[in-house]
Amino acid sequence: MTDPAAATETQLRNITAATGMTVADYAAGLTPYGPLPHGKLVAVLKSDFGLTHGNANLIATRVRELTAGGPAPSEDLLEAQYRGDKAALRPIHDRIVAIAMGLGPDVTVVVQRTGVSLRRRRQFGVIQAPSAKRVQLGLNLAATPDDPRIVATTGMCSQRVDLAALDGLDPTVEGWIAEAYAQAG
Repeated sequence: MTDPAAATETQLRNITAATGMTVADYAAGLTPYGPLPHGKLVAVLKSDFGLTHGNANLIATRVRELTAGGPAPSEDLLEAQYRGDKAALRPIHDRIVAIAMGLGPDVTVVVQRTGVSLRRRRQFGVIQAPSAKRVQLGLNLAATPDDPRIVATTGMCSQRVDLAALDGLDPTVEGWIAEAYAQAG
């Protein structure tokens, strides 16, 4: 099973081996730029330090964690995703996670800053709340089902379904989650 944390640590070791700089070295090197939002930090790491986008994104994240005293706890990240107008969407998220966890003991739920990854051997789903009106469930399926609620997409998942209420998580959607889980094993 691919462990996302182990993969990240390998990526960090590879960056250090290639550049000779640790996260602390990058943090020190970025001090003259002052505090920057994440996107601008990534841009500086790419333009001034010669990192690829993926490596710059990881270093930016780690530098920000370092300067903040460490990574935010998963529950804090999740609460931030469903704060304010999005609070009413949290039950949809929780139900999707419960469905996924019920599929097998090998499901891993990884809370990130802007979404939640559902993993088995590979990622099979991503839960995000892009607006106060819907939860977006990304799935990795071999083929897009013939249903207008699910659309093919690009990025981390091959399909997407938008859910505005708990009753949208009907047996058909549950079946898509189960299918994505099965294909990720």
